[in-house]
Amino acid sequence: MSILYTEERSFTAEQLERLFLSVDWESGKFPERLKKALDNCGAVFSAWDGEKLVGLANGIDDGEMTAYVHYLLVDPDYQGQGIATRLLELMRKRYRGYHHFFLVAEHKELVGFYEKQGFTEQSDTSVMLFNEHNDE
Repeated sequence: MSILYTEERSFTAEQLERLFLSVDWESGKFPERLKKALDNCGAVFSAWDGEKLVGLANGIDDGEMTAYVHYLLVDPDYQGQGIATRLLELMRKRYRGYHHFFLVAEHKELVGFYEKQGFTEQSDTSVMLFNEHNDE
């Protein structure tokens, strides 16, 4: 199997929905909004097995100083094959020279993976979230 990596945003809302729901991410329940969001963010790298979208990473940035890896996900059937590592390499290359390059590990079991990729856990910070939809 040969995985193709691209910056082209040729994915459909349906392909995004399938990928995001394959890892139980809430964003997959809003495929049209997700497609629009990814079409408008700073950077997107996707991984393809033929016509199947199997991985994706996107970055949000201010154009100069700070960038965030917002999404990094790989279809469970393709995990363990180095796809996430390659997607992070592409993101690091894209944001080389930025003063800060962040990501949030939403699950503690992922911290070791990110540390292997060169990230360090910041014990002096807290991730804060305001979600106006929490009361619904």
